[in-house]
Amino acid sequence: MPIKDDSVVKWTTVNGEQVPEIVVPAEVTITNTKTGKQYGSDKEADDDVKNPATETEIHHIRRDVKVSVAIHEIIKSIAGSL
Repeated sequence: MPIKDDSVVKWTTVNGEQVPEIVVPAEVTITNTKTGKQYGSDKEADDDVKNPATETEIHHIRRDVKVSVAIHEIIKSIAGSL
């Protein structure tokens, strides 16, 4: 099951100047390559690796990250409507 992270534009100070800090939407999928099981969190995957009742090893865990960027939305959020 993908874990979604929504887009945010925050402002931060760099060298005394306010600059946008852009966090784009991301979808993370954590999968066991041996069993095909999808985990809901890093902790769930770590617990599976640590569980002696399973054969899961750390190299069986795959983490896919899909990042979506709509550049026109980012520019609009920084510059406002033109």
